[in-house]
Amino acid sequence: MKRTHTCGELTKKDIGKDVVLQGWVHKRRDHGGIIFIDLRDRYGLTQIVFDPQHDKDSHDAADKVRREFVIEIEGKVRSRPAEMINTKLFTGEIEIICNNIKILCKAETPPIEVDDMKIASEDLRMRYRYLDLRRPQMQKHLLVRHKAAQAARKFLSDNGFLEITTPLLVKSTPEGARDYVVPSRVNPGMFYALPQSPQLYKQILMASGADRYFQLPICLRDEDLRADRQPEHMQIDFEMSFVELDDLFEMIEGVMKAVFKEAIGANIKIPFPRISYADAMEKYGTDKPDLRFGMELVDITPIVLEGEFEVFNKIIKEGGQVKCICAEGYAELSRKKLEGEYSDFVLKHGAKALTWFKMKDGKLESPIAKFYSSELLSKIVMKTGCKENDLLFVVGDKPENVAEALGHLRVRIAEEKGLLKNDEFKFCFVTDFPLFEREEETDRWAPMHHMFCMPKDEWIDKLEEDPGKVICTQYDLVLNGIELASGSKRINDPELQERVMKIIGMTKEEAQRKFGFLMEAFKYGAPPHGGVGLGFDRIVALMIGFNDIREIMAFPKNKAAQCPMDGSPSEVDDTTLSECHIKLDLKGKAKELRDELELAAEDPEGPTEDLVDEEKGFSE
Repeated sequence: MKRTHTCGELTKKDIGKDVVLQGWVHKRRDHGGIIFIDLRDRYGLTQIVFDPQHDKDSHDAADKVRREFVIEIEGKVRSRPAEMINTKLFTGEIEIICNNIKILCKAETPPIEVDDMKIASEDLRMRYRYLDLRRPQMQKHLLVRHKAAQAARKFLSDNGFLEITTPLLVKSTPEGARDYVVPSRVNPGMFYALPQSPQLYKQILMASGADRYFQLPICLRDEDLRADRQPEHMQIDFEMSFVELDDLFEMIEGVMKAVFKEAIGANIKIPFPRISYADAMEKYGTDKPDLRFGMELVDITPIVLEGEFEVFNKIIKEGGQVKCICAEGYAELSRKKLEGEYSDFVLKHGAKALTWFKMKDGKLESPIAKFYSSELLSKIVMKTGCKENDLLFVVGDKPENVAEALGHLRVRIAEEKGLLKNDEFKFCFVTDFPLFEREEETDRWAPMHHMFCMPKDEWIDKLEEDPGKVICTQYDLVLNGIELASGSKRINDPELQERVMKIIGMTKEEAQRKFGFLMEAFKYGAPPHGGVGLGFDRIVALMIGFNDIREIMAFPKNKAAQCPMDGSPSEVDDTTLSECHIKLDLKGKAKELRDELELAAEDPEGPTEDLVDEEKGFSE
């Protein structure tokens, strides 16, 4: 390679050296005949000086250079004048006086700025991703991602794990989202699925004697997208044999500590707190609690039941509850705002209504205060810790609706108060999840996470008695209110696995068809084992202060699961379809969508934009 240095490494200790640099023209400035070019590569910026009195040919060539030209320069390092030192740049004390310039590739005027201070719209960033990735900020994101991946690999390798690659073309199995399917040309009418996770294969690796496995796999799920979801994402995935939950927790803590230290220099505290699912729902209204602030939910059901407010009393008698959160300093909120904006927020998140108490001049004020004696109001103050100028947001409803509404309201208030700091990392494990949950639509039992979670020992003999009470070894890793990982000890007994499948309504025949290869492997002896899948993209995004994982992915998809840069997904030619034994019925699909539009038109809210766009696309 001809270049002697990168654009981000020269300092005053290099003054006097002859150097060769290569990179992109970031900026070009003409100051009274002397031309300055900021040369950029992924390592940084270096200022190049073209002085006609020093080298006229180089100066004339630089006069023709424009933004994003790729050039090579030869020159000598010299110190910048004191008044021109740029303390914000690592190379800010030096510059290169150019002796020779070579244009390696010309560039048209870019459609977006390669500038962290002038960020283009989302659509343009996705369309011209190769330009967006040139921005120094995006280059730093990729570097953090790289360091995090290498740290995870090193830590797990140092702890006896083998990196083993599992297949990308797999059997379709139900894992909670739709599969992406791939037609098999040589097996007409048959399809592979792209893996939603390596779950079954890593369990088979444990049955194969691998003992400790890991990989950083790409997982693919055909699901609706949002900021923390993409059709393809990466995990730090590992599985261990002969393991207890404490072993898994210790290994996850070790991985996280290594990753945060190596990638961004952060020292996170371990061990992480452990909170049961029941306690998380009780105190925070969610199984993904944000521990950067307090403001826990407080149950005042027994107190308000002693009062005469019939609305709450009726809710409680029907199995509901009344809870509140205490917002410090919120007593100045107007009644109009409380009964408008905040009530609408609570309604949006599932609760029927919101009421409140304000602490003013040492007394609780409220539209419903008249229904409670001074003694009961004092009990509420004692229970909640409410102080002068604090406000209690109070919701009464079904327990799940109260949790949903106050859990979201808690986070909203924290945002308003500036309590959510991106450089503060509060981890916790949420443990002791129910194994089953009741599906409202089918009124059947379904796994809360997945059907391979080992029930806790005390529940194994009582599985069928009351499935809704069965607690399993499932756990989640949560950071700042975001779920990063799910894991568990796995079922390694095929008879126990069949019992779980039977509870969720899966017949032996269906189980054999979908999971027969796993069940068969376990018949020949499988060790107790467990593991986890850590959401790598989410981890890296949170490290650098983003919720949107697209910011740390090189080539993400947009909200329609499309890549505007390369035009995927795209049509394939008739020959390919024929070879794969596929015949498209787009006319039938268009008719189906038109029928849906006609039905939607009868709805007062009308059809969704997505449905209109989809029908338009098929019609065209």
